[in-house]
Amino acid sequence: MQDSNHREPQPRLHSEELFNKIESMLPADAQYVKAEFEGPDIVVYLKNPRPVYENDSIVRNIAASIKKKLIVRADPTVLMDPDKALEVIKQTVPQEAVVASIKFVPEFCEVHIEAMKPGLVIGKGGSTLKEIAKQTNWSPRAVRTPTMHSDVIAGVRQLMFNEAEFRKKFLTGVGKNINKVIMKSEWLKATALGGFREVGRSSLLLETPSSKVMLDCGLSPEPSAKGVEANGKGEENKAFPYLDSANFSINELDAVMVTHAHMDHIGFIPYLFKFGYNGPVYCTPPTRDLAALLLNDYIKLVQRSGGTPLYDEKDVRKMLMHTITREYSEVTNITDELKLTYHNAGHVLGSGQIHLHVGEGTYNIVHTGDMKYGFTRLFDSATIRYPRIDALFCESTYGGQNDITPNRRNSEMELVETIKRTVANGGKVLIPLFAVGRSQEIMLTLESFIGKEGKLIDVPVYLDGMILEASAIHTAYPEYLKEGIRNRILSNKSPFESEIFEVVRGEREHILEDTGPGIILASGGMMNGGTSVEYFKKLAESEKNQLIFVGYNSTNSLGRRLQNGLSEVALPDDDGKLSPIKIKMNVKTVEGFSGHSDRRQLIDYLENLRPRPKNVYTMHGEEQKCEDLARMAGRMLHADARAPMDLDSIRLK
Repeated sequence: MQDSNHREPQPRLHSEELFNKIESMLPADAQYVKAEFEGPDIVVYLKNPRPVYENDSIVRNIAASIKKKLIVRADPTVLMDPDKALEVIKQTVPQEAVVASIKFVPEFCEVHIEAMKPGLVIGKGGSTLKEIAKQTNWSPRAVRTPTMHSDVIAGVRQLMFNEAEFRKKFLTGVGKNINKVIMKSEWLKATALGGFREVGRSSLLLETPSSKVMLDCGLSPEPSAKGVEANGKGEENKAFPYLDSANFSINELDAVMVTHAHMDHIGFIPYLFKFGYNGPVYCTPPTRDLAALLLNDYIKLVQRSGGTPLYDEKDVRKMLMHTITREYSEVTNITDELKLTYHNAGHVLGSGQIHLHVGEGTYNIVHTGDMKYGFTRLFDSATIRYPRIDALFCESTYGGQNDITPNRRNSEMELVETIKRTVANGGKVLIPLFAVGRSQEIMLTLESFIGKEGKLIDVPVYLDGMILEASAIHTAYPEYLKEGIRNRILSNKSPFESEIFEVVRGEREHILEDTGPGIILASGGMMNGGTSVEYFKKLAESEKNQLIFVGYNSTNSLGRRLQNGLSEVALPDDDGKLSPIKIKMNVKTVEGFSGHSDRRQLIDYLENLRPRPKNVYTMHGEEQKCEDLARMAGRMLHADARAPMDLDSIRLK
């Protein structure tokens, strides 16, 4: 995306003028039929798309001229009969692609080809897709089959297929709203609705006289499992963003942008749909699928605990049906005056820093979401190059003066040595993990030391909870992973399917009754719920066993209380009655595996960020950590740096 601040503002075209311009740039023999808005994109329908398919520069030139993504499709009247087109596709796509399914979507004049090796479906330079399009007039889309079965991906893709008619109408409506010609906005305001001087319920509202957009809308980690019962008095009313204080109707929102799929960033979005929001939700493709996994698990968790969820599965489906996915670096108009671009955040699969370009380059915002600027086995470090930054909203989870984590290699060795000592004593190691991110990071570490370097003795590594499903979703999006991991998945040697891992399906008793050593990776990183708590109940009273934390625990979580030396806790037994548990197992925290940047990494990020922001606002951290990082950022960058509180409103321009 180019910085338009140094160009004269271009006059905005009405839709009719825009479509006429597109028609004038197409070859006459393409037989233009019509153009229409489809979400943030423009679709043009042709009776004879072959000349356009044969000359890639035509679409590139038009897209550059209109500054929008252009999609070319054949007019529905010239589409080949699906049965005949199916035979053409089978003959054209090499068998080595391992095609899993071929689905025709007439509402979009598309055919979706799902395959283990979509690169072979695409062909060199897109040659195979072009051949299918030229022969059948259907627009082919290659989709990757995960190397591990994923109920979530299958469900989300089937939902998109089943609701294609709704999606078409929805996207057309979104496109018309985006492309309304509006007056230039004179001001831009940000309001902190949650996640400022705290961790949890992240939400930021951005407003101009003509637009209202929200960045994230999450739940706080501790109260979320209580469902609607958390909306009471005292601390429990801190579960949700302060939407009721923002003095606007949900229907006034133009868009919701999601940085990544963790409940403190997505957990309240289905509630918006339950109460009338019908607009778009923007995120990366992996974020959409991971959100489906986590949101539906939240509903089940609340129901199992006897609470009432804030929303149900139909509200999650509604959110998914209103989701528009965008890849990294893809510039997208979300209103007529706001352009969104996602950049790698290095935190979890598909996590994105949000770059917002306001108006004709009059203001630019970078919102880091949760961000990692440092080494991980899974992802490249967060992006630090942008066209322009006027305001930076920066996470501060480990922004305190003493938040220095060990070198990653040292952390891995500490983890390995702790496991070896426990195993040598015949004990079991329980590692509670967030299903998304930390699970895969620890899996890669153990796979490296057991499968390659052989530094751990041969013991079973059990996977329980959502870890397997989350890992399967990772295999569907190898392009979001580090090159080495990506290449292994593309070569059908996924580290997440290593023979060292044993998947727990159903009963856990055989693991708990086995007197031998073992390693248990269980979902529920903060131990407020999830399978980690079930293992903890059975393992806690033996001194041979070891509990290892490798990620963040919020202030009031069970995990934090255990870290602080809790000696006894009452938890529900098999009959649902509270039963006291004496904690005799060893409890250890191994720093260095977090998906968040520590103090040094945050400082490195700020030092290397280009261009340097004029204003810095810290967020997503406990109060003192936000304040510490803001002071440091102000001194280092010679910028106006602050740590806003929830409910603060800031005029940005």
